Amino acid sequence: MANRREFLSKTGILVAGGLFFREDLYGALSKHVSQHQIGLGLFTLFNVMDDDVPGSLKKVADIGYKEVESAFSKKGGYYGLNPKQFAALTKDLGLSWTSHHVLGAPFKLPKDFKIPTGADGKPVVMPSIRNLRDNYQELVDEAAEGGVKYLVCASTPIGSIDEIKSSVDVLNKSAEAAKKAGLVFCYHNHDAEFKKVDGQVPYDMILSGTDPSAVKMELDLAWVVKGGYDAVELFKKHPGRFPLWHVKDLSANHQIIEPIGNGSIDFKRIFAHAKTAGMEHVFVEHDMPADPFASIKTSFTSVTKLFS
Repeated sequence: MANRREFLSKTGILVAGGLFFREDLYGALSKHVSQHQIGLGLFTLFNVMDDDVPGSLKKVADIGYKEVESAFSKKGGYYGLNPKQFAALTKDLGLSWTSHHVLGAPFKLPKDFKIPTGADGKPVVMPSIRNLRDNYQELVDEAAEGGVKYLVCASTPIGSIDEIKSSVDVLNKSAEAAKKAGLVFCYHNHDAEFKKVDGQVPYDMILSGTDPSAVKMELDLAWVVKGGYDAVELFKKHPGRFPLWHVKDLSANHQIIEPIGNGSIDFKRIFAHAKTAGMEHVFVEHDMPADPFASIKTSFTSVTKLFS
């Protein structure tokens, strides 16, 4: 199952039975999150978004989504636009540009990696992607210019204890700059953060090594489940630290990403603790779906029931 970390590594971007939603869940959840709008993580549309940015966003709005979280683009920047242009486009479509994803550090390609070719048979040329380690102030300033509320580190090196410590330093430094600019800084997890490195769990090191008042978390519920951790226990241990959630479903064996409601995750139990988590925004996401618009439509229908 390809996740964002694996996808980015493989593409070279890092270089430069269903769940039934019951009425008792609706009632419990509505006490805490009825005021929230459903958002979409635009990484879901990575393979189609750049072909028609306005058209893609219109389809998102037409489905009913009210918020978006921008991510990586083949065009570079903000889907080929500058921050103010992208903000204006989303506003015109009735969407709130709430959050933006950035990388924590540049990554190196595997030695045997081959650059994919495009329709013309030539190697695909990807724009260089700035990162917090080298460009944190620039990324913070652009996010502030675009008017987003949240700046999120989507991925950072955690392969060794030294890498984790270095990443923690970058997160703290970036969070300080974000706070000065009026932004809320968050860290987004994958499942790798829950796998021990030299006897220590990277996610625990990130939580304990960063300032809880400055570094919040965007918890990806599916990767927590796949990583063998319990989201509810994280909420109880670190109350109020999880204002952003990524919501996607997993197959029973946790190997396939599914649209919300088509998989096995017990959302009832997790969403019932939204207040403890400090949840403020929910972003639907599906990494590399075969039919992204069909997926996000199914997910929107399911998540809407959670807000009823």
